[in-house]
Amino acid sequence: MTRKIADIRRDYEGGQLDESATPDEPMALFDEWLTLALEEEGDDGNAMTLATADSQGLPHARIVLLKGIDDQGLLFYTNYHSHKGSELTNVPHAALVFWWPSLSRQVRVEGRVEQVAPEESDAYFATRPRGSQLGAWVATQSVVIPDRTWLAEREQRFERAYEGQEVPRPIHWGGYRVVPDMIEFWQGQPSRLHDRIRYERRDGSWHRFRLAP
Repeated sequence: MTRKIADIRRDYEGGQLDESATPDEPMALFDEWLTLALEEEGDDGNAMTLATADSQGLPHARIVLLKGIDDQGLLFYTNYHSHKGSELTNVPHAALVFWWPSLSRQVRVEGRVEQVAPEESDAYFATRPRGSQLGAWVATQSVVIPDRTWLAEREQRFERAYEGQEVPRPIHWGGYRVVPDMIEFWQGQPSRLHDRIRYERRDGSWHRFRLAP
């Protein structure tokens, strides 16, 4: 490595985040920030880190894509038999992190996780490109495979199986909803004196407060 990591510096800048100017509930602010992020970050604006814990309490994290927002929470889709699916079965809670560098903004979300209704997964699956639909059948996600050839041969087999017909959604593939009980908004500021506004849900109501940087 030719560059010393400890010497990397960036001074963050952004409009001030004042709790008196934020809404009583966090999703309106999240929607506003996400809309701007999709404009500024392009196709990466809905990328988020998903952190889960296994049955032994060990943490695991990976990047997934936010694919929907409804009145209950934030939605993503995956293979239910994957590592994250197994972890969410045993410990149905997760944390999400959105990072939008062009805006010097971060959003953290924590809450319980539930599978969406099968008809919701069906509706989303029907909108996916055919290659992605076939991929849900091809990829037995997270299992060890011998090589890339195994994957290519399996893809060809499913292409033949569904040739000339619609690809159905596998029962092992579908959506999850993160139902938030905490959402924190971080706006970068110079000298590391960042703005942090946190919302916490208590007894069915949202409470808002400022945190030290």
